[in-house]
Amino acid sequence: MPTPVSALIHAATMVTAGVFLIARCSPIFEYAPITLSIVTCIGGITAFFAATTGLLQNDLKKVIAYSTCSQLGYMIFACGVSNYAVAIFHLANHAFFKALLFLGAGSVIHGVADEQDMRKMGGLRRLLPFTYAMMLIGSLALMGFPFLTGFYSKDVILEVAFAKYSSISQFAYWLGTLAAFCTAFYSMRLLYLTFLTNPNGKRVIIENAHESGWKMMLPLAILAVPSIFIGYLTKDLFIGLGTDFWGASLYQNPFTFQMIDAEFLPHIYKLIPLFFSFSGAILAYLFYTFGQETLYSWKVSKKGKLLYSFLNRKWYIDRIYNEFISQKVLKLGFDFTYKAVDRGIIETFGPFGITNNLKDNANKLQNIQSGYLYHYTFLILIGATLFLFSLTFLVKISALNFIIFLFIIFLLLIK
Repeated sequence: MPTPVSALIHAATMVTAGVFLIARCSPIFEYAPITLSIVTCIGGITAFFAATTGLLQNDLKKVIAYSTCSQLGYMIFACGVSNYAVAIFHLANHAFFKALLFLGAGSVIHGVADEQDMRKMGGLRRLLPFTYAMMLIGSLALMGFPFLTGFYSKDVILEVAFAKYSSISQFAYWLGTLAAFCTAFYSMRLLYLTFLTNPNGKRVIIENAHESGWKMMLPLAILAVPSIFIGYLTKDLFIGLGTDFWGASLYQNPFTFQMIDAEFLPHIYKLIPLFFSFSGAILAYLFYTFGQETLYSWKVSKKGKLLYSFLNRKWYIDRIYNEFISQKVLKLGFDFTYKAVDRGIIETFGPFGITNNLKDNANKLQNIQSGYLYHYTFLILIGATLFLFSLTFLVKISALNFIIFLFIIFLLLIK
């Protein structure tokens, strides 16, 4: 898929649909607390699952795509804790830096002859300095670096989740915090493998790596500005206390309002996600700068292979889905829909069945045509007898008259 299309889908289309639907249905969700708990739980699990999956992906676009899925989890569990305005705020902020990341990835891929494997890149910060700067801004905003756009919405989501003080919201808070660690880790891993490490690709590709034209650079420059400032400039407008920006578009039950509680949380719970984000980024940089041999030896160990395969293959979700759902559905479709319905009922009563029946009956009738006159006479006699016998019921001919009639016919035939 071309990166502009990916940017459109992940920044403004796919993410918008579900979150917008839940937010606009807020009057229904607010009076269904069990449903809100389910939404919160699913959102937290989604954020954590996608973040861990992105940790060990090697395709540049896949890492950014799984970050979209993870951020979508944040938005969903923000809706689950009844903070629809915060979810929409994060949706709007996320659109800018995620579009920046995807278009930046497109610039990188274009500059290295359509290569997408990060393990075959490296050393591009000197060859693509402008793209590196744009990707750095987008990645820092994604991981919630202080005073960038992602910081003003992502951390508020975690704060309001903790401020609800329910078991489900606490579950989502801690999963979201762990997801923040994973987000920072794979964002720094992406930057390091693509731009900071020594070149690992083919020599001819690295030698010919180049910045894209101004038509590709201009959108990156435009998106970088809101990726830095839009969160700060619109925070009070979208989610500030007392703002009437949303009006009647979003409804929140007064009993589920946590913004004031989130404002006066103990600072430790506000700093924990930030600490995890910094820890993830620093740990990734240290691992890939000084601990590559350790990482390799761990990766080729028995437990390392299991964990690497588990995360790289997306928790085996695709395999489970294919083996236990797709294959079963396909087998059911083949055995029932195709063999029983299509080739069975439809073809039996449809054109093939009619054609075969006509052929069989024609062959049977052909066998009757023997060419002997006495065979035809006998068949005429049988047919006439059956015809006249049926007339006895229609015309009510007496049995004696019928026998006389048959005798006359017999004499005529003999003659």
